Amino acid sequence: MKLIRLLIICMVLIVTDIVKAQNTLITKESFDIINLQYPGLEKVKQLVETNKFKEASAELLNYYRNRKTVKHPDFNVGDEARFRGKDIGKANKEKADNALDHKFQPHKGYGFYDYGTDINWQYWPVKDNEVRWQLHRVYWWQPMGMAYRSTGDEKYAKEWVFQFRDWAAKNPLGLSADNDRFAWRPLEVSERINSLPGTFNLFVPSQHFTPDFLIEFLTSFNHQTDYVTKHYSEKGNHLLFEAQRVLGAGCIFPELKLAPKWRKSGIEILNEEIGKQVYDDGLQWELSPVYHNASIDIFLRAYRYAQLAKQEHEFPASYKQTVEKMVMATINFSFPDYSYPMFGDSWIGSKAGMIKQYQSWSKAFPANTIIKYFATDGKEGSQPNYLSNALKTTGFYTFRNGWNDNSTVMVLKASRPGMFHAQPDNGTFELWIKGRNFTPDAGCYVYSGDAEIMKMRDWYRQTKVHSTLTLNNENMVITDAKLNKWKTDKNLDVLTYTNPSYTGLNHQRSVLFVNQKYFVIIDKASGDATGNLGIHFQLKEDSKPVFDTNKNSVYTNYSDNNNLLIQNFNKDKANLKEEEGKVSYVYKKEIKRPAFVFETTKANNSNQYFVTLLYPYDTNEAPQATIVENKGNDFEKGIINLTVIINGKKEKLSAALY
Repeated sequence: MKLIRLLIICMVLIVTDIVKAQNTLITKESFDIINLQYPGLEKVKQLVETNKFKEASAELLNYYRNRKTVKHPDFNVGDEARFRGKDIGKANKEKADNALDHKFQPHKGYGFYDYGTDINWQYWPVKDNEVRWQLHRVYWWQPMGMAYRSTGDEKYAKEWVFQFRDWAAKNPLGLSADNDRFAWRPLEVSERINSLPGTFNLFVPSQHFTPDFLIEFLTSFNHQTDYVTKHYSEKGNHLLFEAQRVLGAGCIFPELKLAPKWRKSGIEILNEEIGKQVYDDGLQWELSPVYHNASIDIFLRAYRYAQLAKQEHEFPASYKQTVEKMVMATINFSFPDYSYPMFGDSWIGSKAGMIKQYQSWSKAFPANTIIKYFATDGKEGSQPNYLSNALKTTGFYTFRNGWNDNSTVMVLKASRPGMFHAQPDNGTFELWIKGRNFTPDAGCYVYSGDAEIMKMRDWYRQTKVHSTLTLNNENMVITDAKLNKWKTDKNLDVLTYTNPSYTGLNHQRSVLFVNQKYFVIIDKASGDATGNLGIHFQLKEDSKPVFDTNKNSVYTNYSDNNNLLIQNFNKDKANLKEEEGKVSYVYKKEIKRPAFVFETTKANNSNQYFVTLLYPYDTNEAPQATIVENKGNDFEKGIINLTVIINGKKEKLSAALY
């Protein structure tokens, strides 16, 4: 083992010398990875066959500098005018210029770090695994290419060639188990082969992009792409990303001998995984809106690459039909401002970013007028002709009284078990009223790392920081909700589900959306388990709530008179307590916010109920609210006969929960 390690170190030193010399020995074997029968490579083939290898590499570079038959989705040879003298954006310019001094931003949740004049690719400034992983995605290389196109300054090209060679020299596969874990994790390798073709096209006209370097680039790209095909992730969005990127590599560099194999591999995996990972209601199995939308883009990008290679027939009709259903699922769980719940490691996106996604999706499905409606911000197409909607297979339920900014929308998650990004949070919801999300999900803050990082992540995954029921403030053990009832009507929408949350304790939650105005939530805890029960709620950070322990109510205090009352009406009064609350809309950034719980004790195997009113109001004074049980009301049997009294006005509420 020591001998192998010594040999690898010697190899690194040798390759480092090559990097410094910037001169590659080109032999006949240098062309082994290239299909010299490919149309357009006739001169290259002739030169190789006459042992003029240096001239052959120069001719190959000339081919790539003039190649027009292969189109990259974003950056192509010949579109220099699109960037010349144009502003590439402050963030891209900052990344490009800092990269010249080897100051890299490996992850957007952190700043720039100095990796040294002699780049230390193993530097780990903060023990967040994402920082080390994403360093090897080299996100700043493409901005360097954009800066080169914009300014024409060769310093960007010269430095990029240096960094490409330096990375290859210092991160060979097998350097160490630790380095392989980060530099050669298949997802990171796939990100490199995804971004490198565009970066290649940006820099290929440069004088620093020499024939020698071209051979190095193609050899490395070939090795990295083939590596992914032999080390695919087992499942999940990682596998989707990797397959799509392998397919793309085979389409963008069809001159490589392995390109047909890559295309076939990517298509076969995506065809198989779309059936596994997407449920029949259109939601991706990780139950995370962000990764669901990312999966849509993966599937469509793969299809477009296949069109480029004239291989789209390898995807059955059901493939695109499933993707279209996924887009409709996004529409159903989204709010009118284009945001969506931060369930399962999601974070807040921008309206502009979502409209851009819808525009891309609309191009794939031009006949779908609903997608066009969202792609044009309502200027064209047609809005859905329904309101409340359920994705029953997955367990995302949306209560809705409209599609515009004056609407009330609640999205509740009561799902089957999810994959990696799902959290123990069945029953949690976000409530959006007239442009304001009153109860945003906590988010995720960070992903993975050392013990300190994981402690931060685990705080945001706790069941008690979600709007649902807990036993002794412990995390939910099982998330496998079963639907008992879903019925929508103009005057009353009803959802009831049951989740076996803890050993010996089932949580049944019923949500009643009354007259498309307000909500009554009835929670039932049943089973032999005993202990402290709590129904938790969290509010937006700027809500300035008033806590009234006498009435067991909490109400927000917005000056624009768009407010929310949350009040508990248990027979045996529950205790209202404030809790620690935080929300993370952006990676590694958190904000304190109000949070509270209604608590009671379950002392035996009798069922325990919570009755809670969520009432939106448009004044600066909270309404006086009461809920009265009428004759015939029977929570045990699921027969509801209540009177809701708001400021003296009575409204009868009758429903069957099952």
